[in-house]
Amino acid sequence: MPDLLPYLGQAAYLQLESFQALSRVVGQVDDLSAKEKVALAAGASLSKHQGIIAEIRRRGDDPADVMKPFADAIDGFSVLTTGSDWRETLLAVEVTSGLLDDFFIRLAAGLPGDVGPRIAALLGSDGGQDGVMDVLRTEIGADPQLASRLAMWGRRLVGDTLLVARSALHLSGNTRTDEERIEPIFTELIAAHTRRMDALGLTA
Repeated sequence: MPDLLPYLGQAAYLQLESFQALSRVVGQVDDLSAKEKVALAAGASLSKHQGIIAEIRRRGDDPADVMKPFADAIDGFSVLTTGSDWRETLLAVEVTSGLLDDFFIRLAAGLPGDVGPRIAALLGSDGGQDGVMDVLRTEIGADPQLASRLAMWGRRLVGDTLLVARSALHLSGNTRTDEERIEPIFTELIAAHTRRMDALGLTA
């Protein structure tokens, strides 16, 4: 069960980081159709960020203050998940956002009052992932060697992303019990990640 404000602050900053990463990719893509699809995904991440910020403000707190404790760690995570080219970076956003949105949706069930359902609906809304997947599939189809590179990159991303997910947990102090309770959630996250990689024709 996460503490409310830390949960909101971390979730908000993660969405902001996703928006920033996708915006950088937009500037690096040449094909106009691909550029538009990535831009739509960036806009969706920004909308999610703004929705979470609204929840923070609704409680009378300053969003910058609530996000600040997570900024350095998430900025460092962003550095680790920035690829050697825009294709790797785009896959990184797809992988990390997919895993973390799924995880934060599950954590939302433990939030007090009616906040959880609102946040879960917000994070579960269409984030432009279909367009991102289309762009990646087109790139993989045009370059057969890209698939193996992206598959390896995707496997590397999972470990770092799950560390971020674990940092969002408010453990009760009974670590063994907590680990036993959350392991099925991580199993579900990996299964969903595998399905996303399969949809790209990549080995998870």
